[in-house]
Amino acid sequence: MEQPDSVSKNSKYYRILEAAVKIFARQGFRQSTVAQIAKQAGVADGTIYLYFKNKDDILIHFFSFKAKQVFDCFRKEVACGADSVEKLGNLVRAHLGEFQRDPDMAVVYQVETHQSSRLAEEQIREMAKMYQDILAEIVEQGQQEGLIRRDLYVGLVKRFILGAVEETIGSWLHSGRSYDLASMAEPLVDLLIRGIGISENQPSKRMMPGQP
Repeated sequence: MEQPDSVSKNSKYYRILEAAVKIFARQGFRQSTVAQIAKQAGVADGTIYLYFKNKDDILIHFFSFKAKQVFDCFRKEVACGADSVEKLGNLVRAHLGEFQRDPDMAVVYQVETHQSSRLAEEQIREMAKMYQDILAEIVEQGQQEGLIRRDLYVGLVKRFILGAVEETIGSWLHSGRSYDLASMAEPLVDLLIRGIGISENQPSKRMMPGQP
């Protein structure tokens, strides 16, 4: 197989990956065929095999390629934060923003990461580790800054944040993408940092029946 000739959007490698994600998102991975991917990419069926072994290999490359692309963005945004809370906000905004910009990627990621038997197991585990490493750095910095409770286990906090973000994305997809996903970043970060309890100096506002 040939190595990707370029990571530009004009490269056949990129076009095939993008086409595959569209097909996987619309039809499901198992119902998709190489011929359908080739047609979507505008290449001959045989061209697919110059870059990928088979359909399974395309999925594995998708996770590897997207992981680098997305996490480069995450790291860049996090680095711009002045403190841990700002860094967390930047990470969540970047995460929701990336998935909103590429809903096909969001669908494939959500579906494939929740399979009991995952073809791209190694790549998915690596993506999860990369994300949790970023979260660990933010949480530990926040604990040092006094902005995040020190009595909490970092591992528990990481799972809590990741689960909240993934559930937010999943709910958006199940709604048919009926609202602005990125707009959920601020309330989500506020919830993560402040929780659902009422502090002693924060007056409680009782919700009326039927009020959202």
